[in-house]
Amino acid sequence: MLPLAVVALLLLIVPSGHGAPDIDRTAVDWKTPAEIKWVRNAAGTNESAVLFGDPSKPGPYNRFVVVLSGTWWMGTGETFDPESTVAAPAGSYVIHYANKVHYDGAKAEETIIQVWGMGPATSTPAEKR
Repeated sequence: MLPLAVVALLLLIVPSGHGAPDIDRTAVDWKTPAEIKWVRNAAGTNESAVLFGDPSKPGPYNRFVVVLSGTWWMGTGETFDPESTVAAPAGSYVIHYANKVHYDGAKAEETIIQVWGMGPATSTPAEKR
């Protein structure tokens, strides 16, 4: 067993990454948690963050969802009917296909999902008015 003073000295001389060479950010890019800007939607029901790309470019895009905890309930069709939704429990992977009608959300329990895809995203009420 090394004496505590030797361990402390070793920790002081181990490189910390400070002064490490730059990485080619055109090959690998990232954002630290402090650099990610989360924005709450107007309804106050969720937050989103742009991680890459230009969300102002139009186009129909698929969305990809992973249910991290709880249960995510999904439905399709032009009539909003929460009673006919199908459960996606924690660990499920979901695809929302572009230009298709769907609705989804949490019910009685807190549910955390991760959603990603290209933007911008649009939201249209399921029922025709």
